[in-house]
Amino acid sequence: MRVLHVIPSLDKRDGGPSHALPLMARSLTIQGITVDVVTTITDADAGAQDIEFGKRVEREGCTLFFFKRQTHFYKASLPLHAWLRSHVKNYDLVHIHALFSFASISAARVARARGVPYIIRPLGLLNAYGMQQRRRRVKQWSFRLIEKPLLDSAAAIHYTSTQERDEAAHLQIKAPAHVIPLGIDLTPFQHLPAAEVFKERFPETRGKQVILFLSRLDPKKGLELLMEAFAMLQETNPDIHLVIAGGGNEEYTKELRGLAARLAIANKTTWTGQLDGDVKLSALAAATLFVLPSHSENFGIALLEAMAAGVACLSTRGVALAVEGARQGAGMVVTCEIETLVMAMKRMLVDGALRAQLGESARRMAQEQFSLEATGAALTSLYQKILLMEPAA
Repeated sequence: MRVLHVIPSLDKRDGGPSHALPLMARSLTIQGITVDVVTTITDADAGAQDIEFGKRVEREGCTLFFFKRQTHFYKASLPLHAWLRSHVKNYDLVHIHALFSFASISAARVARARGVPYIIRPLGLLNAYGMQQRRRRVKQWSFRLIEKPLLDSAAAIHYTSTQERDEAAHLQIKAPAHVIPLGIDLTPFQHLPAAEVFKERFPETRGKQVILFLSRLDPKKGLELLMEAFAMLQETNPDIHLVIAGGGNEEYTKELRGLAARLAIANKTTWTGQLDGDVKLSALAAATLFVLPSHSENFGIALLEAMAAGVACLSTRGVALAVEGARQGAGMVVTCEIETLVMAMKRMLVDGALRAQLGESARRMAQEQFSLEATGAALTSLYQKILLMEPAA
């Protein structure tokens, strides 16, 4: 079986979907599926990575094709569209990641015209938060005229959580809904590097209870809530230290640093930038508590990594994975309010036994339910069902 995956960007600075897709591709190659991925990239990034536009790039068992991104808005790429028109017929199925993007629309339209079944993974953009944030009126217009017909014609809609599926139900999409969670490579989390690796790089965290945020810096992540809660908490817990690990828009990051100064927590806050490899794993080993206070997450890949590392996790009800984790005793969930965050963090910081229990339950849940093998098997089953239902071309 040959499957083409289409995503607007694989830049890790764009957040969870860019991290999740390579893992999904690996999960499928484990099942014996041939996976190709097409995406867009800027001139600058292509040069920095020595990537030739439209040429095959072999990574982690799958083939990638990068095409020049001609606009920042919508990530438009006419060369990508031309390639899709010429090559989509060579695939049994197309799996599209994201909405409200040139690549997604182009892939769905070309696949439909060529008679190739396609799946759309909406990345949480169909819930109330996703539809109302960033260019709300443009999205509403676009959804009625463009995205809704393409969604209705899809072979399936791939949601990564029941919460994401249920939040989109009011849109009455005709295509069948399937919930298949994301998976990660659990191997690196079996034996984490020593916490000292992280503390050597950031010595100000030594001897402190580390509250770790590790994700993209974006307004939807609720960092302002976390910082204000931390400011209140430090009055009674002077040995705590906030670590904000992740990259993001420079202007927004500057605003967050300004907020830290106004809250008088700048000297207790470490900004690490994006972390990868052993330093990232060591940050998880050094964390007393992992907090992801997002307003909306259709899954929560950063949270899953913290769970796999056995860290006690605290999130908000907007994080789909956190809600499921709380049902299984693998984390705590609160509302997106400063006071509830403060109360939960205070309870978890003083109760080591509670943290150990939550961390162990989280690790077990990650191992049992969110492996690459589990994701790959579920996706393969879905693909096979779709192809059995499709008439021969």
